[in-house]
Amino acid sequence: MSDMKIVHEFPHKVREIEHVDVPMPDGCRLAARIWMPEGAETAPVPAILEYIPYRKNDLTARRDAMTHPYIAGHGYAVVRLDLRGAGDSEGLLTDEYLPQELQDGADAIAWIADQPWCDGNVGMIGISWGGFNGLQIAALRPPALKAVITLCSTDDRYEDDVHYMGGCMLIDNFSWASVMFGRNTLPPDPRIRGDAWRDMWMDRLKNSGLWLKNWLEHQTRDDFWKHGSVCEDYAKIAVPVYAVSGWADGYCRAVFRLMEKLPGPRKGLIGPWAHTYPHIGRPGPAIGFLQESLRWWDHWLKGRDTGIMAEPMLRLYMQDPAAPRGAYEARPGRWVAEPSWPSPNVARIPYALGSDGRLVREGRDLPSAPRAIRSPLTVGMAAGKWCSYAQPGDQPVDQRVEDGGSLCFETAPLAEALEIAGDANLDLTFAVDRPVAMVAVRLMDVAPDGAETRVCYGVFNLTHRTGHSAPEALMPGERYTVRVPFKPAAQRFEAGHRIRLAISTCYFPIAWPAPEPVTMTVYPGETMLELPIRTPCADDDRLSDFAAPEAAPGLAVEELEPAERHWRVNQDHATGRTVMEVAAGDGLFRLVDIDLTIKKQGRERYGVVGDDLASVTAEASWELSMQRGDWRVRSLTETTLTADPRHFHIHARLRAWEGDALVHERVWSERLPRRLV
Repeated sequence: MSDMKIVHEFPHKVREIEHVDVPMPDGCRLAARIWMPEGAETAPVPAILEYIPYRKNDLTARRDAMTHPYIAGHGYAVVRLDLRGAGDSEGLLTDEYLPQELQDGADAIAWIADQPWCDGNVGMIGISWGGFNGLQIAALRPPALKAVITLCSTDDRYEDDVHYMGGCMLIDNFSWASVMFGRNTLPPDPRIRGDAWRDMWMDRLKNSGLWLKNWLEHQTRDDFWKHGSVCEDYAKIAVPVYAVSGWADGYCRAVFRLMEKLPGPRKGLIGPWAHTYPHIGRPGPAIGFLQESLRWWDHWLKGRDTGIMAEPMLRLYMQDPAAPRGAYEARPGRWVAEPSWPSPNVARIPYALGSDGRLVREGRDLPSAPRAIRSPLTVGMAAGKWCSYAQPGDQPVDQRVEDGGSLCFETAPLAEALEIAGDANLDLTFAVDRPVAMVAVRLMDVAPDGAETRVCYGVFNLTHRTGHSAPEALMPGERYTVRVPFKPAAQRFEAGHRIRLAISTCYFPIAWPAPEPVTMTVYPGETMLELPIRTPCADDDRLSDFAAPEAAPGLAVEELEPAERHWRVNQDHATGRTVMEVAAGDGLFRLVDIDLTIKKQGRERYGVVGDDLASVTAEASWELSMQRGDWRVRSLTETTLTADPRHFHIHARLRAWEGDALVHERVWSERLPRRLV
């Protein structure tokens, strides 16, 4: 954020209300923080709602203070609302995007529109959870909701969320469950809820549940995941939608589908960023996203012609080649424009595979002998995280370390530069020797010196070859053909570089491995790679530059202990054990204005021993604490996931302390059947 310009003066002076109770029809009170222009009660303005569970008074307070006053200072009331059961809101939070959450959101919009400071027009903005429920609530069509900005979100909760990818169970499913397991142990603030805080806290500790169990009970695309998946009926969303993501984020695929499928006005933006707002975007370049948001809101909520809808529908950051690294400050590249999606500038070009390892655009007379592969369980240790947060080490490193356990096919050095935009596909013809198998595919940019940067990848559960609702076991030895989609990308391959395709039978810890060791036979002559090759267009050169990133000043924060953050892979050559160790947190800090000291520290470990599938283990813990004067609370949550060929095994423990006294403890031991996963 070193390039961020901090703005102290706005067109309107801003009034902040630290806490307001928003009443729900059933009597539950949701906690809101509101920023608005001074005098809005007599000169009402449009309102913007951000509706998430991440605690308005503490865990998101630093970010909110830099963002929401900026928008309020430009003539909007901004409402930051905590979900039922989160932060200082009453009630209980037991899972994501439940019907009660969505109805609460619609009721909150009605309440906002009815306030004297609101002119009756409401927009929703949110990243991740708030991006999801923005789309989901838009599908309910609350009358006052007039436009949405959705960032790092999805239209399909099964196919493109943190839980599953291509029918494979993502390790981010486990990781995210452990994050929420920890956050759900936090109490409301006694400053806000008085003596009621303790009863509310105990209700959360006892009844929030084990979300990992919920999510592992639904391993296929059933009604559990269809709920909240707006792809079930795009026509329900009538309001204008601005969809935003980044190539390092887990959610960029949804932007393309929303541009293709939504019936109303829409815009899309995909930058180089990880899972973060673009004005604080990393990898850079960050952009003036708050200014871009104002152009959207001014157009749809104030009726001003800002020119935003006269610009191309979809704007993509075309990344130039970059050396492989686990973290980037910035990615070189340029912005390109698409008038629609699918794009008239993108042609889907087939590449043939030869059993000699060649990858050829005009494939004729290539050798086609079958090739077999059984990948070691360590293929994937260089993959980074499904959803990068731009933390040190969470993006893929040099892919040569993975190639020895993969089947690889490679072009000759390119005679001229080539660019792709969108999703590649692999039409794979294969046979396996087990009834349950997965495949991972990677597309790499190979520099002249041999360094390999992963451009995009895909994983697919081959028992889902006829759909994600009713998987079918494979017949060992039988030949099948399946289309494996890659995560979208926009990438330039320079002349002299090579394009490499790699195929493996595992990709841990991106996805949980198959139940038994699998040998896959690939038939190169019947397998085809499809690349979305893009031709530059005149609109690219006519794009105006984004403004430089700006933000409001933010909060006074006293940093007491530095955050522990690392991403390490350790190999013990004596035992054959490989372990990935991740530390993530915010250290120990104090919010000066409310005299609240907070600690948040997470640790994760993912391990395997040789090719022993019984040794595959995921472990996570989160330590969270809050203190003000004599009031001290602390929690420690620990989760372990293992599996045998037929079952997943969850062991979890929650402990919570008030002062030095342990006030609640619970242990879970769950066994859930594997359903062809």
